[in-house]
Amino acid sequence: MAARSARTGRFVTNKTAAKNPRTTVTISNGSKANGYRSTITGRFVQPSTAQRHPDTTIPQGGAA
Repeated sequence: MAARSARTGRFVTNKTAAKNPRTTVTISNGSKANGYRSTITGRFVQPSTAQRHPDTTIPQGGAA
C-alpha cells in the first residue's frame, strides 16, 4: 500500500509512515470518495477543518 505525507503531499515509504503515523496516511486503491481526510483519525473532515489544520489533513479523491 502507498503512504502519503500530510505535510508535503508526497509519497513516503512504509517505514516512514510507521514512524510518523500522525502525519501520514496509508492509501488503498478502490475508494471513490472525495473530500479531506484527517491523518490522525482517518475520518473525513469538512473543508473548513482541512483549512484550519493543513498539516494533519490530506485531500482524498478529487478534492483540493
